[in-house]
Amino acid sequence: MIDSNETAEEFLAQHAADVEEAIRKAAAAEIMPRWRQLAAHEVDQKTGPHDLVTDADRKAELYLTGALGALLPGSVVVGEEAVHDNPASYEAIRGSAPVWIVDPVDGTRQFVHGDTGFCTLVALAQGGVLLASWTFAPARDQLATAVRGGGAFLDGERLHAGPPEPGRDLRVATSHPDYTTDEQKRALLGLRTPGVAPRPCGSAGLEYLAVARGEVDATAFSWEAAWDHAAGLLLVEEAGGAHLTRAGEPFRITGGNVLPFTAARDAATARRVAGLLASSAAHGTG
Repeated sequence: MIDSNETAEEFLAQHAADVEEAIRKAAAAEIMPRWRQLAAHEVDQKTGPHDLVTDADRKAELYLTGALGALLPGSVVVGEEAVHDNPASYEAIRGSAPVWIVDPVDGTRQFVHGDTGFCTLVALAQGGVLLASWTFAPARDQLATAVRGGGAFLDGERLHAGPPEPGRDLRVATSHPDYTTDEQKRALLGLRTPGVAPRPCGSAGLEYLAVARGEVDATAFSWEAAWDHAAGLLLVEEAGGAHLTRAGEPFRITGGNVLPFTAARDAATARRVAGLLASSAAHGTG
């Protein structure tokens, strides 16, 4: 079991390449052969028409569950599709064992439509602390990685998000309205103000990568599912960014956050976006 940052670093130094290989193999075996080749019976709805699952999601998660668990004996895998089938399995994120947090196909809608904007997300955490993450966009052949205290990288090049360009509207990727409560909708209205340019988000994982690259200034998301956020949050942090909930606290993958929350390319932008969300929610105005 990982019981200190030092042993986590030792594990990652020895096995980071093995994790990458597992992710690439899962994509090659189970995801890419189905991209733009899906039959109707290979696509299902979960909670509604905006919440899709495919055979690629299910089979890639099974592949990763076996491969990642074997790499780190004693670890637990929390995957989106397994949690859908057994919600109680999500509790492992709050436990003491190392946990792999997996979204086999983030951006399933884009995947189903034949777009390139989807990715596989894997994060390693323990005790609610993110230790490492992998964001792989197989249709674009891009791999972003992050290790706590070790930086963020895209295809081997270090990422530095940096502050937004002065005088330009903030580019903010926001939650789809179907995934927001009335209170969260009021909060998000705070971004409809001069100096901010909100737009609907695509794949959460790729939006986080865009923030880490300095191509998007911030996100504003209204749901907590760790598989969507864990990998990207560490990537943004290690690129120099920050994340805050509407209550002004860092987002916790263990839950209990005041939503919406933001991840931004620098701390000042995170405070600005979180402040707009909080003020709008409090006053019911945008």
